[in-house]
Parts: sequence; C-alpha cells; structure tokens
Amino acid sequence: MEGLGRLFDIAAGVAPLDLQTARTGNRVHLRNAAGCTIVIYKGAGTAGDDPTFTLRQHTAATGGSSANLAVITHYYLKAEATLDGDETWTRVAQSAAATVVDPGGATTSAEEQQILVIEVDGVELSSGYEWISVDCADTGSNAQLGAVLYLLRDLMIQRSPANLANPQA
Repeated sequence: MEGLGRLFDIAAGVAPLDLQTARTGNRVHLRNAAGCTIVIYKGAGTAGDDPTFTLRQHTAATGGSSANLAVITHYYLKAEATLDGDETWTRVAQSAAATVVDPGGATTSAEEQQILVIEVDGVELSSGYEWISVDCADTGSNAQLGAVLYLLRDLMIQRSPANLANPQA
C-alpha cells in the first residue's frame, strides 16, 4: 500500500488565497487519525504585514462550540526571501499558545517566503472536541498569498485513497 491511505490523509485548511483578508480555516475531524501535521505555506509580503495563525478546536463539523487550542509549544520553520530548496528546518520554541505570531520572530518575516509545520496530537484536544482548524488573521493592506494543508497522520483505519472517509465531515 502507498503512504496515502495507509500512513496519512490530506485535507485543505485554507486554499491558496491572499492573506490580506482574514481567512477562516476549514475544520478537519481527528476521529480516524492519531494526530495532524499542519503545513502552512506563505509567500513574501510587505514589511510590517506579519502573519498570525490561530489553532482552534471544535465540537462539530459546523456550528457547535469552538475554542482556541493552546498547545503550540514549538513549530518548525523554513524561511528565505525566495524558497529554493536549500533551506533547513529551524525549531522555534514558544510558551504554550494557540497562536503563531510573526513566524520566526524575525523582523523580516512578512517579506520572506515561509513553510511552517505545527504538530497536533488528538489527545491534546479538550473533552468533547474532535475537530481542529487553523485561522489566518488579516496581514494588513498588502497582498500576501498563503495556504494551509492538514496531513492527518497515523491513520487508525487504513484504506485505499478512494475509500478514505471524508476528513471534514
């Protein structure tokens, strides 16, 4: 069996869009996965338009109760003016929070292309919460493209990709 369906599934969090407008991430259900690797990929923007990403937990696919999920103690970052494949990962530690603000803490984070990776284990969700999402705050008045992918990992039910359950239902 290939990796997709056996080891992981992929769902869209935020389609590639301009982060100049706040974006509410799609919800993904963790019932069939032990955790989720969240991948955020953003383009370069204008100085001062630093992004903020917020991890949320939910009790339902739509509606229900929602709350910030303050479990981000670290994330991984690749950042350069132009990502060209020669970057290495940097582990960025922070106090437990639901947000990543100004990724990497560099004064030029808005001007950099970045890939951020946040790990979430299903056991970190509060009782009754089964869905997660990532929201992107408005970065300012200038264009800055970005996207969020959810990689559901350690699948509890392994199937061929065509037979995987809808992770957003």
